Amino acid sequence: MTINEIQAEIVDEFSEVDDWMDRYGMIIDLGNSLPPIEEKYRTPDHLIEGCQSRVWLNAELSPEGRIRYTADSDAIIVKGIISLLVKVLDDQTPDDILNADLHFINDIGLSEHLSPTRSNGLLAMLKQMRLYALAFKAKQ
Repeated sequence: MTINEIQAEIVDEFSEVDDWMDRYGMIIDLGNSLPPIEEKYRTPDHLIEGCQSRVWLNAELSPEGRIRYTADSDAIIVKGIISLLVKVLDDQTPDDILNADLHFINDIGLSEHLSPTRSNGLLAMLKQMRLYALAFKAKQ
C-alpha cells in the first residue's frame, strides 16, 4: 500500500468517531497493538531527542530497499502516536518517506488535540524517521 492509501484508511477510521476521548482510545489501542521493539534497541542511541517521554525508534533497510521501522514508548498516548507514524511509513522506500505529505495528522485533528509538548514530540519522531530515510537514501 502507498503512504496516501494508508493515510486515507486512517482518516476513514477516525472519521467514524466524533468524540476525542474515543479517538484517544483508538490511539491507545494502536499503541497497545504495536509489536514490542527488541531489547537491544532500547538504548540511548535509539531514543528520540525532543520527546518528553522516552521513545525508542529503530530503522533497517530491507533487501527490497524499503525501510522497516520498530518503535516503543513508555507513555501510552505517545506509543499510540508513534504506532500511527510506523503504520504509515513502515515498509516504504526512502524516497516515498522523504516526499510524503503526512496530511492525516491534521485530517484526523491530532495536531490540534495534542499538548504543545506532545506536538513537539510528534515532530521529533517524524524528523527522526525522515533522518533514517535520508541516511538510507544516501547509501543506495
